Amino acid sequence: MRITVLGSGDAFNSGGRRHSGYLVESGRTGFLLDCGATTLLALKDLKIPAERIDFIAISHMHGDHFGGLPFFFLESLYQQPRSRPLVITGPPNLQTRVESLYRAMFGELAERPLTFPIVYRELRADCSADVDRVELTPFVVPHLEKETCFGYRVRLDGKTLLYSGDCGWNENLGHYSQGTDVFICECCYFDSLTPFHLSYPQLLRERDRLGCKRLVLSHLGREVLAHQKEIRFECAHDGCVLEV
Repeated sequence: MRITVLGSGDAFNSGGRRHSGYLVESGRTGFLLDCGATTLLALKDLKIPAERIDFIAISHMHGDHFGGLPFFFLESLYQQPRSRPLVITGPPNLQTRVESLYRAMFGELAERPLTFPIVYRELRADCSADVDRVELTPFVVPHLEKETCFGYRVRLDGKTLLYSGDCGWNENLGHYSQGTDVFICECCYFDSLTPFHLSYPQLLRERDRLGCKRLVLSHLGREVLAHQKEIRFECAHDGCVLEV
């Protein structure tokens, strides 16, 4: 398994970092975990064609995590014409939110027929799903009060990746991290505490409860970036590659 970090920043692009997006590849498939507003830019900078993406798994409907989908649609319609289906997985109301965003951003252009079908799969928490021979297990994390937000456990070619999405500390992180090869975990804050994002002191305190072999911090906010030399854990950066 090979993971390319397309964006390691928060919603504010702190430190000039891009929005959340992770390209996960093996010899037989390639897919995105989240598709923030800057994901297409990152793919082009790294000379990764959009047609390599078999499906996209969305953690939650915030712009820095799914706001790049309309750009990806247009790229796949006009610049790199696609014919095979594009599967998009995510929490409840996924299709409604994505289609509303597409219309809001591109108006009548969004009414034109695409050359490829979009297949929406709204997943159930704690239920594994096979998506293009990749085992995805979504689990609920605390981030929004009125909408379901997911983290994902991914199993591919005998390797396991955990992705937190955006969240505060919750028992699912400890549970689903057991035995994972790598855990890409959000870390927005260094000092501040909030129930909807993780902070560095929380992760220091809970590290022994995380059963992952490798912990990589991402979704880094300005507090974390200002204190990065003090952080004991590995931190992602835009364009870095994690070999698992």
